[in-house]
Amino acid sequence: MMILTDDQRMLQDSVAPFMAEEGAIKRQLRHWRDTGCTDGFGHALWKQFAELGLTGILISEEQGGAGLGMVEAGVVLEEVGRNLTPSPFLTTAVAAVRAIEGSSQATRWFPGIVTGETVAALAIDEGRHHDPARIECQARRSGNGFALSGVKQFVVHGASADLILVAARTAGSAGERDGISLFALERDARGLEIENVTLADASKAARLTLRDVEVDSDALIGEVDGGWAPLSRALNATRAGAAAELVGIAAGASEMTFDYLKQRKQFGRAIGEYQALQHRAAHLYSEVEIARAAALKAAQLLDAGDPRAELLVSVAKAKAGRAAALAVHEGVQMHGGIGMTDEHDIGLYMKREAVLAELFGGARFHAGRVAELGGY
Repeated sequence: MMILTDDQRMLQDSVAPFMAEEGAIKRQLRHWRDTGCTDGFGHALWKQFAELGLTGILISEEQGGAGLGMVEAGVVLEEVGRNLTPSPFLTTAVAAVRAIEGSSQATRWFPGIVTGETVAALAIDEGRHHDPARIECQARRSGNGFALSGVKQFVVHGASADLILVAARTAGSAGERDGISLFALERDARGLEIENVTLADASKAARLTLRDVEVDSDALIGEVDGGWAPLSRALNATRAGAAAELVGIAAGASEMTFDYLKQRKQFGRAIGEYQALQHRAAHLYSEVEIARAAALKAAQLLDAGDPRAELLVSVAKAKAGRAAALAVHEGVQMHGGIGMTDEHDIGLYMKREAVLAELFGGARFHAGRVAELGGY
């Protein structure tokens, strides 16, 4: 069914006011941006996420979590996007949890994630564009473990993370999925250099340089050369979550724009009474709803373990990115001159959309994945 269950709506009803109040733009995004915070988010808010049981949303009840699924995580992320709330929810409660579940690293890190003490990051990309198969970072045998060498780009929350999941090559060559292994690194690992970088939306990512970073065999997640399975599991969840957050961005920007159309007057009439703007608003509304349906379907298929899930995840990520781009561009245009100023929040939605739409694969990347998975 393409609707939320009663329990999922109850979650939405509890998360929405919390995010609108505690995660509001002025209280979080603008505050941390304007104070020059090196994390880009508030750890106190992350602890509040934990108190509400959100940080362990994908962790089983036996391991201290809520035992819910990607649909519920998507409910949270849509509200995160709607309020532009900076938090490590996507990288930690979604990406890291899905990557390490079922491994010995879950026992090590899940308690800290559940309590909001731990922040995690995913280190995959090495070039200018997202392409997980083109990993060149090397992991060679060293003693009882491995030594990792290489560089990583766009590691979201990389400088703030206690746990960094690094994809490295133990066999094969760039472009091959076989031969990739996934490792769990701690932030203070010797030989790991972290350069904190501020992205266009004021969020923080990092460039990592690994110079013979020594890890023992326990740091390996899954099998040697078999890291593609946990990496794909993490990426599918992260992309579906990013799609839900993009829907929230689109919805938040659209609602702000629709309110402005009702309030702004020219020649004695609200500008929303003009038919040309009504047509644009109706088109925008329908695109956001289609994107929301795609994101929900992708999450449902992931929760069901459906083999079509990966295809629908790429559909959702591409569609949500394009819907969010339409929402922010229309929003800035319909706001007129004030939409170009930093004082108005609509421009912040545009910056967040520009960043998140490219993270974990942009629309073109996922259109290619849809074609590939469709047999073309």
